[in-house]
Amino acid sequence: MKKARLLALLPLVAFAGCAGRAEIYPNNDPLLRKTSAAFAADAAKRFPFPANARQGGQAQARAEVGYFLDRVDVVNYSDTEWTNVELWINQSYVVFLPRMEPKVVKDIPFQAIFNDQGDSYPTHNGGFFNRSPVMVTKVQLYRDGTLYDVPVTTSE
Repeated sequence: MKKARLLALLPLVAFAGCAGRAEIYPNNDPLLRKTSAAFAADAAKRFPFPANARQGGQAQARAEVGYFLDRVDVVNYSDTEWTNVELWINQSYVVFLPRMEPKVVKDIPFQAIFNDQGDSYPTHNGGFFNRSPVMVTKVQLYRDGTLYDVPVTTSE
């Protein structure tokens, strides 16, 4: 009986240490291991959306949205490293990527992508009970003063 109660409390203890983090497990990119508050503060500096920026057409990149896991995976398909990249979702949410190495997938949780009100991108959009999902319809990269469109796919 005592062992059963201990096992039932184990998941609660595991999640208690994750308060303030954008994801449970550490991001595979050390530059993206920040708290949600740090992501929100950084995003606040990037608004408004750079609508008047030079248009660069389609980026050599791809974004895959995983609604079940509440994340966006982005990859730079060029042979050049990109630095100081802003990833914009639906022109309303942004996350800063200090570096995008060629052919390296960046796993970005929705909880790291913020709007100008300090709200992270809504989670659980693919759930059975969600009647009004917030879908990712447009992904854009802003770097070196140019805005690029990124092709979007879904993993579910």
